[in-house]
Amino acid sequence: MAVRRLDNRTARHVFLDRHGLADTPAGPGKGADLSALIQRLGFVQVDSINTVARAHDMILYARRPAYRPAHLKRLYERDRQLFEHWTHDAAVIPMDFYPQWHLKFRRDAEALKSRWQAARREGYEQQFQEVLSHIRDHGPACSSDVGKDERKGSGGWWDWHPSKTALEYLWRSGVLTVIGRDGFRKRYDLTERVIEAHLCPGAMECDEAATVDWLCNAALDRLGFATSGELAAFWDIATPAEAKAWCARAEQAGDIETVEIECADGALRRVFARPGTGVAAGDALPGRLRILSPFDPALRDRKRAERLFGFHYRIEVFVPAAKRKYGYYVFPLLEGNRLVGRLDMKAARERGTLELRALWPETGIRWTKGRMRKLEAELNRICRFADLDRVVFHDNWLREV
Repeated sequence: MAVRRLDNRTARHVFLDRHGLADTPAGPGKGADLSALIQRLGFVQVDSINTVARAHDMILYARRPAYRPAHLKRLYERDRQLFEHWTHDAAVIPMDFYPQWHLKFRRDAEALKSRWQAARREGYEQQFQEVLSHIRDHGPACSSDVGKDERKGSGGWWDWHPSKTALEYLWRSGVLTVIGRDGFRKRYDLTERVIEAHLCPGAMECDEAATVDWLCNAALDRLGFATSGELAAFWDIATPAEAKAWCARAEQAGDIETVEIECADGALRRVFARPGTGVAAGDALPGRLRILSPFDPALRDRKRAERLFGFHYRIEVFVPAAKRKYGYYVFPLLEGNRLVGRLDMKAARERGTLELRALWPETGIRWTKGRMRKLEAELNRICRFADLDRVVFHDNWLREV
């Protein structure tokens, strides 16, 4: 049988739709609406860099302009509709998904113990009971509340003091739960005091096969189409071998099919999709410019973004300033179904200004008056979101690569 093909335009539409970027950005951005958005995305990565706003806030704002950081804090810390753990990185995840993380807890407990023995300071395993007793007796704790007599290191993950490492291990293995953050420092509590009893790891048996089935189904629904490796990488719980075996079973059962995706350069790539994916994809996408976080879920897989959109992006936070091609923290610009440029901007809070340092249009994109009006409108929206007074354009801000 011939393999069905999705042209590049359709593939982009499907992908953006699954990531909540094919709709006109609207909605209250709080309460049930915000919870439903995070369910749709699957998770939202959290990150500490605050050039304009933190990554998780930028991700949610790009889809809900009425969103404000306090809305996520309430959903997470007060309403307990989210929990924090790891996918490919630290993320907030719908509490409904918590039972699927039992497998993650178990696998992390095994993997991290052997990995950290070589990578971290010795003695953290001996601190497990001390840390648990402190939290049981004194309530939720940050890393600064434990191990006060231990030598503090550089602050890098490789040089945490033993009690800090113990906190992280107990969190990653499900014994502790992060209940919120002070600034950006995690606060930990005993899982049984935070998570409803029927959801806790001890209350139900971890069915590996059922969990892998859920993980692969849920990943495919949020990506639209994917290879087995991309399904495994989405949650980073199922192994590549487990995802590959799942795809074989699901295809044989008729639940998924192999399709060809046309990449931006015309190359064809075979992936899996639900039968009929893309058939009813519309043509119209919002024409407004949207500033995306470098950690936006649509961009987290840099190679896939490059194949699908022809957009080569690398974050340069850890690149020495003299060697950066663009800037420390550069924001991609989405217009319709195209990534049309990247923006170097920063909040100068002491002056109340959003400073546009540079904008690089993508090859073939003309910076017309119409695009300029769209950019000014989006910058003004971002300015209000970041609680700033005005936008300032630096000299020679419009660049060529």
